[in-house]
Amino acid sequence: MTNAWSLLYDHMNNENDFQALDDAYNNYLDKLNSFEFQTAVELKPEQLKEALKPKPNWKYHEDLTIKEIEDYITRTYSAHYSSKIQTLDLIESVGDAEAFCRSNILKYASRYDKKGSAKMDIMKIIHYAILLYHFSGQNNEIENPYETF
Repeated sequence: MTNAWSLLYDHMNNENDFQALDDAYNNYLDKLNSFEFQTAVELKPEQLKEALKPKPNWKYHEDLTIKEIEDYITRTYSAHYSSKIQTLDLIESVGDAEAFCRSNILKYASRYDKKGSAKMDIMKIIHYAILLYHFSGQNNEIENPYETF
């Protein structure tokens, strides 16, 4: 486990690595903060292992964006999409879910920053892209998910 003394030792033995020290300290603080509200709850070993996993070093804070998208999608299920049968369920039942999602991506991309909030348009594009990924995954298996073209 990382602590302040080990960070200081690492710093003193490698003075040129200030970024690594800063990253390690911020990672340490993130881990502390994540446990701050869980003192009354006992974590299972798998949960502890997951919580202590180092976070990816994403340059553009994609982890924060993913969290924001997750919050947006969660809110859509508690808002006007909260009925038991959604329109998308009906569209899927007739086999048009992929086309519907693709069309909505095009719709929100074409009106980007022209109607309402640009950020909200992007959120909707991402949400429909996730849905498209889901519906296309039901029909097509990904042979090599890490292959680049």
